[in-house]
Amino acid sequence: MRAIDLIQITLFFGLLILCTPLLGGYMRKVFLGRRVWLTPVVWPVERLTYRLAGVDSAREMEWKQYLAALLAFNVAGFVVLFLLQLAQGALPLNPARLPGVPLLLAFNAATSFVTNTNWQAYGGETTMSYLTQLVGLTVQNFVSAATGIAVLIALSAVWAVQARRSATSGWIWFAPRSMCCCRYRWCWRCSW
Repeated sequence: MRAIDLIQITLFFGLLILCTPLLGGYMRKVFLGRRVWLTPVVWPVERLTYRLAGVDSAREMEWKQYLAALLAFNVAGFVVLFLLQLAQGALPLNPARLPGVPLLLAFNAATSFVTNTNWQAYGGETTMSYLTQLVGLTVQNFVSAATGIAVLIALSAVWAVQARRSATSGWIWFAPRSMCCCRYRWCWRCSW
């Protein structure tokens, strides 16, 4: 390895370590709903989005509602990507005049991108049109990762609440089913 390679790696990790607390602090404020420097720009758009979707941002979801919304969002993303691949031969932004993706390959690619595994069993630009890549695959690359982050934030919030309410600091989440945890002030099994 050359000296310039080592300098580049060291510089990269140095910048990464320097940016971590700054980005982490920003993300923490966003996830807690606190005001950040982008709030004046983003909040009006967010409020409009909530209004159009009929969402009350002040009301919390129960876990069943959250799960249903998460599954509906991911199923809708899967269906759109799957149909986009099948119909790409008749859609615009297909200068190579690529035909629709075969059924099983479309199913495989849609499943892969919605689950954020991004396994590609096809030859990139020889199989997918520009529209399919732009509107389908790229969007799913973003929203599947964003969905994972949203689930992590929701689980972290639940674990934090559970840790505050329970003297066990979270161990009952992983307790065997046969163990009775009802002797605690808050029981996650009984609350469901």
